[in-house]
Amino acid sequence: MLLCLTANHQNASFDLLEKLSFAAPGAATTLVADSAIVEGAVVLATCNRFEAYLEIDDVLHASENAAANTINTMSAASGVDADALRNVLTVLRGDEVVEHLFAVSSGLESVVVGEDEISGQVRRSLERAREVGTTSSGLERLFQKATQTSRGVKTQTALGGAGRSLVRLGLELATSRVTDWAQTRVLLVGTGQYAATTVVALRDRGVVDISVFSPSGRAQAFALKHELRAQYDLSEAIGASDIVITCTAYAAVDATVIPNDNRRLIIDLGLPRNVDPAVASLPGVELLDLETISLHAPVEALTAADDARALVGLAAADFAADRSVEPAIVALRSHVFDLLDAEIARARSRGAGDETEAALRHLAGVLLHEPSVRARLLAKEGRANEFVDGLDAVYGVRSALVQDVSAADIEDDRDTLASA
Repeated sequence: MLLCLTANHQNASFDLLEKLSFAAPGAATTLVADSAIVEGAVVLATCNRFEAYLEIDDVLHASENAAANTINTMSAASGVDADALRNVLTVLRGDEVVEHLFAVSSGLESVVVGEDEISGQVRRSLERAREVGTTSSGLERLFQKATQTSRGVKTQTALGGAGRSLVRLGLELATSRVTDWAQTRVLLVGTGQYAATTVVALRDRGVVDISVFSPSGRAQAFALKHELRAQYDLSEAIGASDIVITCTAYAAVDATVIPNDNRRLIIDLGLPRNVDPAVASLPGVELLDLETISLHAPVEALTAADDARALVGLAAADFAADRSVEPAIVALRSHVFDLLDAEIARARSRGAGDETEAALRHLAGVLLHEPSVRARLLAKEGRANEFVDGLDAVYGVRSALVQDVSAADIEDDRDTLASA
């Protein structure tokens, strides 16, 4: 069974999300190691959302227990009060999880609808889960299909237009403070993927004078790669800049490093927050942080979003259909491979060699291909039971279908979460 606990910028404060973003990814190993019912976990924590995706055993009260355990684990790791988490988290199960992740990865749930960065963040969350050994076969299929879906949305709808991101929204808000981007001196603090995206967005606006400072000492390599100037003293670099953009993993900027010599704009794109909020009270300093930027997010283009949601819905339905018939396909393959192994053993006992085994395995693959394709087509038509009944009638192979989760079940989960 698939389970998702989710909170975002619409119902959770940026302070809470900031704490989760710092601690939650590392807590995924605890979710899997400390629970007998959690088979896999992938945690997605960004500047405007927290998501914990779990694959759990389909046993009585499994989702309630897994949800409560996830809240307690994330509370312990982040320092966020467990009751505060319960108040903002929504629990999704089964097919709801599928459609939700597909919408998230396509940018439909972002502050800036259709943003470019989220699909990469989803992909990297799966990569992190692989690195720490918390992913599972079901989550692998789910996240890989989510990536395919986001690509389809980008190429087939108007949401695929370039330039949808918090970076670009922040620069758009800064435009009213900038006389001429070509004459503006910009300091970039950070050297990660978000920093690279920021460089592209700045150059698209005509910025020529871009320098970079890295709290981790990577400024030189990043500057060479992107044809920038490297800076090694943060205070001096800020003093020589009109706009400072931070996007690093470190709390890099406070009042002690800002010279009181000029007016300047600081755009904090970091999560956790890179800039001390008290900086905004300094003379001549204006601060745009993620919370401020999100308040100015544009209204989504309704037609484009509707088209994208239709594609997401179709992709989710296809995925759910494949899942519903997968146990039957696995049962058929197990039945055929058991027969195959027995036949190969007999052939070997009579002197058959590798060529005979290879031929038998190829034949088994050919024989299984058409029924597998047919099963998925029937599932998409809502006729998966016909395939299961056919297996039972022809081969005596029985398999349970994945059952849909009812709205009542989901509401029961939310009630349980609230009272846990």
